[in-house]
Amino acid sequence: MIKQRDLLQILAQQRQEQIVITTMGSVGYWPEFSDSDKDFHYLPSSMGQAVPLGLGLCLAQPGVEVIVLMGDGSLLMNLGCLVTVAQFSVPLRIILVDNQLYEVTGGQAVAHAGRTNYALIAQGAGIPRVYTCTTLEQWQQLSVEALQGPGPVFIWCLVEGERGRTTPAPPRSMTEQIHRLQKSLGIST
Repeated sequence: MIKQRDLLQILAQQRQEQIVITTMGSVGYWPEFSDSDKDFHYLPSSMGQAVPLGLGLCLAQPGVEVIVLMGDGSLLMNLGCLVTVAQFSVPLRIILVDNQLYEVTGGQAVAHAGRTNYALIAQGAGIPRVYTCTTLEQWQQLSVEALQGPGPVFIWCLVEGERGRTTPAPPRSMTEQIHRLQKSLGIST
């Protein structure tokens, strides 16, 4: 399995001008690798809602590419978002960080941990490009292809879970993040 920190470090190296939306556990790591106006740390109360936010940004700002980092627990809160995303040809990349835990809320196992095939769910929802990644070497190779070309894209990455983590705090307030993102998109407030 991949360490989440390593997964995000490679993503930061491959990222170009995409908006990156982080949720839950990835909020605690992503600021180590990026401090862009196009980083949006979607906390609090975001479980299951990052993909709809990413889709909304793609639809409202045609041509803007969005990467959503979400955990398996968050995806389970809103599996229907995959069916909605599949209806649109948008440059949205969903990276599922599957640690099989509700890591930052107590370390409980998610439902059917380790037995759910999220790639098949994404394919069944109609997402045209689906990848599975279980090793750092696989991620290094497929990240280049998966982060380019048409979307939507679903990338299922199995990562090591870390018990004992607490819910991270975003590096900036939600208001400041919104203003920075709007400025980066040329939206005046």
